Amino acid sequence: MGLKLAPGRTLYFARHGQTQANVERRFSSYKDTPLTALGLEQAAQVGRILKRELGMAEGYAFVSSPLARAVTTMKIARTTMGLPPDGFSTDNRLKEINLGSWDQLTDEEARAQSPTLFAQRGDDKWHVRVPGGENYAEVAARVSDWLGGLEQHTFAISHGATTRILRGLLAGLDWRAMSALDEPQGVVFRVRGTEVVRLDP
Repeated sequence: MGLKLAPGRTLYFARHGQTQANVERRFSSYKDTPLTALGLEQAAQVGRILKRELGMAEGYAFVSSPLARAVTTMKIARTTMGLPPDGFSTDNRLKEINLGSWDQLTDEEARAQSPTLFAQRGDDKWHVRVPGGENYAEVAARVSDWLGGLEQHTFAISHGATTRILRGLLAGLDWRAMSALDEPQGVVFRVRGTEVVRLDP
């Protein structure tokens, strides 16, 4: 399962800022909820970290998940850096894990909808998928494909589970260890080779 960034490349990535669904502790995949006041500040924080690390980030590509919470975070981060807000591309491979019929449900609501499936997924997120959704293996395949195709230094905005899976693949973790990783907002991760370093404000 080992994943490695191409030699000579540097990747910076971050999760979008806090959303209303995050506050309410709801599964959030393709359905969007707005950034909170804290989320807007976290997006600016990401921009300040990048400006400190990269200045105007000359030679860097900027890419975001196309979901609105990630796009908003990217625009705020770029503006904070002093860059035009729209100077980035989007890539579907950076979307959050698709949780199908669980999207916007709480743990309790998802468990009530299907206690057996909830337990099965808890025991094997790598293989088990929610109806209409993805499993960890499918997300791992698309983020691996994305990472393998990077042709220049890059900054990316993605999502909680997706960035956990990416970090886990780089560290050679199994799915349980990936699932146990934190999902910080308002911080940036830097990748060189397989080394992942967290950058705080």
